Amino acid sequence: MLLRLRGPDGMIRINIDKNDLFAELGRQLVAQLPPTVDPNSISMSPKPQAKPEDKESRKLKDIAGFKLSHIGLNHGDLIFLNYRHQDTADGHTNGAPTPSTTISSTNRLNGKPILPTEDLPVDPPPLTSPTQIIKNPWEVVRQSPLDDRLDKQDGKIPRGRDRMCKHGPKGMCDYCMPLDPFNPQYLTDKKIKYLSFHSYLRKINSATNKPELGSSFIPPLKEPYFRVKRDCPSGHPQWPEGICTKCQPSAITLQPQTFRMVDHVEFASFELVNSFIDAWRRTGAQRIGYLYGRYVEYTEVPLGVKAIVEAIYEVPQVDEVDGVSLNPWDNEGAVNDVSKLCGLEQVGVIFTDLLDAGTGDGKVICKRHADSYFLSSLEICFAARLQAQHPKPTKWSDTGRFGSNFVSCIISGDETGQIAISSYQVSNDAVEMVRSDLIEPSADPNVMLVREEEEDDGSTSRTRYIPEVFYRKINEYGANVQENAKPSFPAEYLFVTLTHGFPAQPKPLFNTPNFPIENREIIGESQQLKSVAKALNKSSGKELGSISDFHFLNFIHGMDVLSKEEEALLCRAATTHDLADTYQLFSTPGWKTLETILRETGEKLPKRKRSRSSGEGGQVPGSGALPSSASSVVAPMNNTSGEPLTKRLAAVRLNERNASAPATKRVKHGEH
Repeated sequence: MLLRLRGPDGMIRINIDKNDLFAELGRQLVAQLPPTVDPNSISMSPKPQAKPEDKESRKLKDIAGFKLSHIGLNHGDLIFLNYRHQDTADGHTNGAPTPSTTISSTNRLNGKPILPTEDLPVDPPPLTSPTQIIKNPWEVVRQSPLDDRLDKQDGKIPRGRDRMCKHGPKGMCDYCMPLDPFNPQYLTDKKIKYLSFHSYLRKINSATNKPELGSSFIPPLKEPYFRVKRDCPSGHPQWPEGICTKCQPSAITLQPQTFRMVDHVEFASFELVNSFIDAWRRTGAQRIGYLYGRYVEYTEVPLGVKAIVEAIYEVPQVDEVDGVSLNPWDNEGAVNDVSKLCGLEQVGVIFTDLLDAGTGDGKVICKRHADSYFLSSLEICFAARLQAQHPKPTKWSDTGRFGSNFVSCIISGDETGQIAISSYQVSNDAVEMVRSDLIEPSADPNVMLVREEEEDDGSTSRTRYIPEVFYRKINEYGANVQENAKPSFPAEYLFVTLTHGFPAQPKPLFNTPNFPIENREIIGESQQLKSVAKALNKSSGKELGSISDFHFLNFIHGMDVLSKEEEALLCRAATTHDLADTYQLFSTPGWKTLETILRETGEKLPKRKRSRSSGEGGQVPGSGALPSSASSVVAPMNNTSGEPLTKRLAAVRLNERNASAPATKRVKHGEH
């Protein structure tokens, strides 16, 4: 008879006689299982997903002496297997398997076991082949904590009792039952144009997976892929030498994306944007910066996500009146490390597109409107490249990633001539088309061009394959028709709009943004040590000075004075505004070294207030004359001779060590 055995590694079919023992069945079964399977752990059950300790499950070694007919197995029966894998690196000792950490074969990535103790990255590892998928991504991929929280919510929209309800107070009917988060009528009533990502996920998952049917789970999300697939099973040479229908991409039909990965962009304070626009006010040239913040839940949209912007980092750039040219950003990793210590990450990019109206009242020209364009084709390609660099990890996709949470914000003029912000994201199709080198921007900002397969010299391209591209539109007769996208098509098919705003009661994470902004030397603003000394000034009534500034933290990180623990303490004190952390920071050796560097470079720390008199023997009022030990300490600090800095520092330490304790106390008492 034929028996079917289904296990974690697939289905196995075995021909065997009814009178044979289970030992014979096990011998044929082990020969077809992976070599890492522990034979002593094989268990059989008539029910799927049965555990070895269940009463319906039996160990193969326990029933090896029984005949198949005694159990009642017949031709065509299905048996479910469960087993563990050995750690092959440990091997065997004296012919017996050593106890090792075993793991189900479902916890595998690219054929390699994933141990429970391994620290998996948030982003899934890059795939060696675009057609290769992750088996059981819900066990391997680590999402963000926000996505995990939203996954646990049902997302139902509650409704109150309707006038059509005929039931009691504890009943429910079609008129008052909760709505799905993707209910089109609710979205229309609330004027919500796009579904949130998790609402879209609920919608397609309900159509893909039906648990009541008992079918296996299928990841509902699938990223678009418009390139020629590698490793084609047909056996022909790799493209461009060979191609077939299995590896060539299908025709592309563009449609406006119905969902967005982020629903709202919130700037922590108005001063954050105003200081960024100030560069344009002083030069008339455009400016670009990267947004650092965090993602939180957005309650105005069902299962929505909001990006809160806490800082803008202005990268090296060459500003012009009609655009910006980016220079290499060498310290991007360092800035990301500082933002991570502050609990932040890169959430987007922002740039200006402003032109003064010349009226003298601060108004600007409105260039982006319904009759011109909102996002140019060049900006779409730029945003697509940035979104491709920041993929979103998700366990609901067979590749472990889907889309991106990276946003693009533009500061431009509105219809009234005021400066306004617009927020966008490009669609997943646009990101893949840019990655596949299928499209390129045109001189008309509202039109995107489809590239040709020929290179500039007329030869056929060996790096890109251009499939057929179509888009659907409503023609002049009101019919929904399909048009060929070659050579060009409207760019509005490739992006979605986001809402933006400011909090009613701003509580920014960095509450002392007074430090000079980086890469502004062209307008006479630079970061120097005297700026650090000014930031540490407490005379303005702030007990902590002005250390709660993202630009200040990055400058201190670039000095490489503090250790990793001290830098983490600095970032914690700057974000939590805790006095205990701040005073602990001021007593660390790294901070003392920073203060010494500031003194030795001629920057006076305004930590202690002193009044200067015209005479050489000027005294602090009410303090009396300084003791000789204190003056001997101060003298080497003011030495402007050509002595090396190391000798002067050694003299300072020696004099401080020789100074008596009572004298030191008198000096401190007099200074305060």
